[in-house]
Amino acid sequence: MLRRPKPSDCEADLLREQEKFLTSGAPPAATVVRRPDKRRGEAGGGGGGGGGGGCNREDEGRQRDVVTIEDLPDQLPSLTPAPPKKSRFKASRVTFEDEDAEERLDRHDVHVTAVLSRIVERDTSSTPVSLPALTGVAFPKVLHRSQTSSQVPLSSAFGKKSIFARQIAAQRLKEGKTPSHCAPEAAHTPETSMDTEPTAVSGPGLLSGRGLGGPDSSGETTRIHRENQAKLQAMSQSEILQEQKKLLSQLDPRLVDFVRSRKAQSVPSKLPRGGGSSSTTDHFPLEDASRQSASSGAAVPFQKPREVEMEREEEDPPPPPAVMEMDLLLKPHKEWVHMDKLEPEKLEWMRDLPAPRRRGTKKAMQARFDFAGSLIPPTEDLPTHLGLHHHGEEPERAGYSLQELFLLSRSQLAQQRSLALGTLANVLSKARGGEYLLVLKGSAVSTLLDAGLLFLLRFALDDGVEGVMSAAVHALKALLVCEDDEECLDCTFSWFRGLASFPLLPSAQEEEEEEEDEGLPECMKETAKEKEERKSDHDVAMQDVVKGLLKMKLLPRLRYILEVFRPSPRVVQDVLQILTRIARHSSSSATQVLDCPRLMETVLSEFLPASWTAPSSSIPQSVYGLPLASAVKLLRVLATSGRHACARLLNSLGVKERLPRLLSAEPGELLLEPTEALRISTEAYRLWAVAAGYGQACKLYIDLYPGLAKTLQSVHTVLARSDPLLPLRLQRVLALLSLLTQVTHTAGCHQELQAGMVGSQGEECPPPPPVSWGHVTGLQASLLGHLRGFVKNLDDPVQKDVSLVLIPAYLVYLEAYYHQLSRQSGFKPVETLQELERLTSEVLLPLLSHHVVQGLIKNLKSCSVVCDVRSSHPGPETTPSLPGLACPGWRDRPGLVAPSSPFPLLTALGLLLETITGVHKGLSLKFNALLLSEPVIGYLRSCSQAMPTLSHTTAWLLRHEHHLLYLLLRLAHRLVSIEPEVAKHASLYHQVALVLLPWLLPGSEYLGHELLSTIIFNKDFISEGHSGGPEAVELGELRLQEETHHTSPSLQTVGALLREACVQLPSIRGCFLTHLAHLEPSVLTSRDALLGHSPWIRSHLLPELAGPSVPSDWPFLPLVGLYERAGQADGGGLEVEDLPQGALQAVTHCLQWLLLLEVWREEALKVILPVARLARLSCVFLCSSDLFLERPVQKLTWGLFRLLTRRSRLDSLDLNVPPPGLASFQDLYSALLTQYEAVSFGDRLFGCWVLLPLQRRYSATMRLAVFGEHVGMLRSLGVTVEQLSIPIERFTSPPEDSLPLLYLYFRSLVTGTLKPRWCPVLYAVTLSHVNAFIFSQDAAAQEVEAARHSMLRKIYYLTDEVLRNHLLLFRLPQQRSELGFDLYEQLPPIRAKRLERILRRQDGSGDDKGD
Repeated sequence: MLRRPKPSDCEADLLREQEKFLTSGAPPAATVVRRPDKRRGEAGGGGGGGGGGGCNREDEGRQRDVVTIEDLPDQLPSLTPAPPKKSRFKASRVTFEDEDAEERLDRHDVHVTAVLSRIVERDTSSTPVSLPALTGVAFPKVLHRSQTSSQVPLSSAFGKKSIFARQIAAQRLKEGKTPSHCAPEAAHTPETSMDTEPTAVSGPGLLSGRGLGGPDSSGETTRIHRENQAKLQAMSQSEILQEQKKLLSQLDPRLVDFVRSRKAQSVPSKLPRGGGSSSTTDHFPLEDASRQSASSGAAVPFQKPREVEMEREEEDPPPPPAVMEMDLLLKPHKEWVHMDKLEPEKLEWMRDLPAPRRRGTKKAMQARFDFAGSLIPPTEDLPTHLGLHHHGEEPERAGYSLQELFLLSRSQLAQQRSLALGTLANVLSKARGGEYLLVLKGSAVSTLLDAGLLFLLRFALDDGVEGVMSAAVHALKALLVCEDDEECLDCTFSWFRGLASFPLLPSAQEEEEEEEDEGLPECMKETAKEKEERKSDHDVAMQDVVKGLLKMKLLPRLRYILEVFRPSPRVVQDVLQILTRIARHSSSSATQVLDCPRLMETVLSEFLPASWTAPSSSIPQSVYGLPLASAVKLLRVLATSGRHACARLLNSLGVKERLPRLLSAEPGELLLEPTEALRISTEAYRLWAVAAGYGQACKLYIDLYPGLAKTLQSVHTVLARSDPLLPLRLQRVLALLSLLTQVTHTAGCHQELQAGMVGSQGEECPPPPPVSWGHVTGLQASLLGHLRGFVKNLDDPVQKDVSLVLIPAYLVYLEAYYHQLSRQSGFKPVETLQELERLTSEVLLPLLSHHVVQGLIKNLKSCSVVCDVRSSHPGPETTPSLPGLACPGWRDRPGLVAPSSPFPLLTALGLLLETITGVHKGLSLKFNALLLSEPVIGYLRSCSQAMPTLSHTTAWLLRHEHHLLYLLLRLAHRLVSIEPEVAKHASLYHQVALVLLPWLLPGSEYLGHELLSTIIFNKDFISEGHSGGPEAVELGELRLQEETHHTSPSLQTVGALLREACVQLPSIRGCFLTHLAHLEPSVLTSRDALLGHSPWIRSHLLPELAGPSVPSDWPFLPLVGLYERAGQADGGGLEVEDLPQGALQAVTHCLQWLLLLEVWREEALKVILPVARLARLSCVFLCSSDLFLERPVQKLTWGLFRLLTRRSRLDSLDLNVPPPGLASFQDLYSALLTQYEAVSFGDRLFGCWVLLPLQRRYSATMRLAVFGEHVGMLRSLGVTVEQLSIPIERFTSPPEDSLPLLYLYFRSLVTGTLKPRWCPVLYAVTLSHVNAFIFSQDAAAQEVEAARHSMLRKIYYLTDEVLRNHLLLFRLPQQRSELGFDLYEQLPPIRAKRLERILRRQDGSGDDKGD
């Protein structure tokens, strides 16, 4: 049965219903009618949808399109309320203005006999005649309206009759004189099935027998009906279906529709009062088939599977009984006008709700939520007093769907709007927390955004009712802000470079716009700002939610809410958190927040005042006039966006004067609630630390130094006591240590700036900060004493957790101190070395060997993001247009930020070791136990084989893990040459360095430069180069040649090439550093940030996350760079002498490095697809016309080709996958073929390279290109089968099935284009395919079989006996054979019989002329 579409249907559901409708053949509910043009004299036709009468299809193609308005009538509507009369004949009439009405009437007028010619008189001989009842009064009694309801029952079966007729019928019922024509109707019983299920029915439901002559017509009708029922009961179900099919095929479709309409009208009124009977559709399984037969003339029986029926029974419960008068709460009175007859369909809303279904179903159901945002199970029966039931699509189910919430949010009632927006806020909060991932199909956040949630919330923010506005602010905060993300970022603030963060920008925003501007001159291209202004709000919001909100003028509205509305504390906190999330989006968004008129002035004056009074209660009714931690955090995030923004906050907006008021007193003295006071103090320290990271606000350090020293002295006292506020106190101490670290870095640059040295960017360096090295040296001893105490506290179970949290921050501070100490003019080496030795023996070694720390180190793999060995935990919902950090639930699963993570401690320790071992190189040996420990070795092995994915959810954590990996490698670099045990794992460290380089994210370019300079090209880490590695490769190569019997050109072996590459490692390093010189500005910026050169840091906001700093195919950079500069521009026609200076040497070094990696570091290249390696190596032939002929290039390329064509590599080489950067490999191969024809001179290496893609498993397009467009190259492709290191079977098996290609093979052979002395490999390949084709016994199409016969006849009559014998007697390809294949001595019997049969058929038919 066809159903109406529902709003919840997806596109697949609509297509499925459309297909069901088309197959059923049912007539459409609406047809397309083309109205005739009276001015042209066109005839009006039916023209509906099926292509029937009216105008034919040829005329339709010549008709002009006519735009019509659907509901606009041709004539004005009449003023009377009666509906206009419609004529079925009017559409076929065409009248003209100049036509005479009299002539038209004469033409259409016919004689009366045309109408009355077939009049048949009805037989009334058996019709009973009833006389009126006799009364004793002269006139009938006047009927009063109030008497009708009591005289005539409401549920009578008299149908629609007048009041007088009903009164007469009621009177006869009293007298016991039931009219005979009413008896059959009253005796009717419900019919259940007309087609398939015979039941005992007392009379027919379709025929009345009134047309039969004779006195007993009704008895005759009943007798016929009983005979029919007896026949149906004697037949089986299949026989009934067969007869029904036969009957439906013979009857007029209109008659079938008439019968069905009669049944549809009779069944609803005859359903039994009690349950037990289902709807008509359930007992009419052939309805669809009969409709199909009505439209197509062929009856196709269709039975529903049992599973579908069971599911339907579960989904569609039987309808409830009709509403009776006794069920009504309010009984109607007879005096009420028009209340004498009940209308059940209008009273259904007063019935009790049906119980929700209890059985499960596989069908997806619409999600419904309660007011708290929790998903309500479809089987849960909730009480109605909760307010979750409403008159929607499913009134029995509690809860609101997202569509209903959207509708309710636009209600005229403010309470309903507030309720809907509040519910949406709760749904968004739970969705961002990942609570719906396992129960909902798809993303709730993405669904809401696609439905227009942003515009809904933006409109609601403009609502004049404060409650609605507050709910909209809360919903917007739930959409944008994830509190767990903010908490994680706050926890990592005290880590190494923890104050820096990535902008939360969606990736890949401008790809489509760049494609639109391709081919335009630079002067005509639109700027990014012009493109952004041209876009609509919807387009911008679909790509970037935050940018879309800014385009919708969100900031002025938020300022108006804060300044004019002065809302409740919760709304104020929500607004501040929204502004913080906008500031995290990008530096431009932070600038817009700062530039919004009166916004920051309002925030500072109202929520960071210079003075305030203590609130009267712990929960104030208004937070205006009180400092808020959220406001200070907003300032901190804005300051992170850049040096200029921080200076504006400190100087222009007066933050520098407000900070001392928050930090000069202890949190308990701030006249605020204790929790809020601690948070404000913590955020103030963090804001100050960010400013000190730029070298700003350092004068406050001198002014507040006594308070800072006092706070440091009380650290142990404050943290020793058990306090519910201990986590907040810990965060305050960590923020203070971060501040001291940044101030120390800034003070360390004072002398350099004082000397007037030139900055790293070639500009004049900034002025020296007010704080100097002498201001910070006094704190080192105190902090070192704290560190010793916390290391001792590791033995105390109560203090252990606190110590593990604080120790990393102290280690980071000590690293900053000793790093800057070595740069001071008053540096005393001897005293410093002695101090470092005491630090190592008294603090660092006991810390490293402590059992608590050793237990943490064992968690390296489980907490790693790179290894990702933790169990699959469903993360929260993220959308491309609204990136997040995916931190909800971070405390309950292992990770870098979890309490059990060793990463903060090991990173801080490795950072300190990198600094002190650089000052005192003899300390390195004391820490070899860290590198050689089993957890660290296992962790490094896992990292060397890992392939982490890059996204916003992992990038902020991967950055910290990359720091630890880099520091471990730096420690290995110091030990590998002096510690034999560490040297045993040199290859592992080198492998980790190779995989780490393309992982490094923007902002870590300096780490990549250090890896390239010190480790990657260091011969100490390539232990195979000086421990018999080249010799082992040579032996393996000799063994391979003995097994395969391949005789490659007598050039240098791979072992000798590797030996030469190891000698050239310093030159190779210089080559790659030169080709990465374009990263120098990024490297210098990253160096200033990582080494703490505070006055030169421009922003703590890291570069946009567009991808890794170094591409994954960086080993091919010199080769690809040369192709882009010379080969692509000049078409590969330049000679080596015309290439840029040093090009030959760069290509040689690149190939040497690639050869070394392919042999000894194959795992490092697995991130590059094999097809990508082949494509990039092909640049050797495309860069120049003779570069591949140079002897060093030729030797190295031969070695790489032999490595690429090993059996394991060939199996993984898939040329059907497009290489990165190319549309397809076929395009590159076409360029290679053109270059080969132009400059190859029959070079064997180039020939092998061209033959590689012609293997049978690859696309036939490349083989068609060789034998079609570039067939001339076959004359110079002289690679022998022995020289080709690829098995010949890969070219010949399976047999070719492309008929055009087989024709080209055959043509090249018979025309002499392809000969064995010119192209031995392809000659053997084409022989194999043509031979297999002409003697194939497989069944094929007539065209293919004709081609086989034609080729075989032509081969038999060839005049070239050698070619004829090769084609007919070919047996198998043979790599060791001189020809490359074996021949039969004579044609096998089966093939001989086939050849004889074909030739006999030709002689008999004489059809050879066509061939």
